[in-house]
Amino acid sequence: MSGAARAEHRVLIIDDHVLFAESLELALSLEGYDVRRLELPEEGGSMATIRSLALRRNPRTVLLDLDLGRFGDGMNLIAPLAKAGINVVVLTASEEIGRWGGCMRLGARRVLPKSGALQQALATVRRLHQGLPVMSPDELETLLDAWARERRNHDEVRQRLDRLTPRERQVLGSLIEGRTVRMISEDSVVSEATVRTQVKSILNKLEVSSQLAAVGLAHQVGWQQGV
Repeated sequence: MSGAARAEHRVLIIDDHVLFAESLELALSLEGYDVRRLELPEEGGSMATIRSLALRRNPRTVLLDLDLGRFGDGMNLIAPLAKAGINVVVLTASEEIGRWGGCMRLGARRVLPKSGALQQALATVRRLHQGLPVMSPDELETLLDAWARERRNHDEVRQRLDRLTPRERQVLGSLIEGRTVRMISEDSVVSEATVRTQVKSILNKLEVSSQLAAVGLAHQVGWQQGV
């Protein structure tokens, strides 16, 4: 593949880990690609800002980190970038295969673990440049199946949480904040026995055996009191 041809392939790196992004930029530049790093705003800005800046660069391929610090989850960028005809390659430290499947469902071309991602990223960009597939049908099916299983589990947990009464939701919210039964009873001006009964009901409805497990289940699906 000629250097001139690669120079026409613009690669944009969206990653708030500067050293990692610089390593990618250097490696891709040495291979002759037109590669840029998206400078994330130090103050202000939002995910919409990043999306606008990325589309303005008109890249052919985007190497996207999922953890964009204060800007949030990079998954929110996949669909709009893919819809614009951009090859989105996700680089992530997350080992949640269901989340990888979610990225593919949104239009990513491939998901790579950040551990050892440099050579894999280079190989993936080369294949995209050549118009070659970067993931086998079996790999894609495995990831999408993992996403579907996670979605079903998420929905099941949400259904359990929906069984809680308004008061039980308040108590669970307090547990998530790290408050003890005694503290909750003092805040609510009720006896500790009453709060313990409420906690027991929460555990039964969530089908868990401890307060820690209940809090973990709520975190697992991003549950918030009143939402």
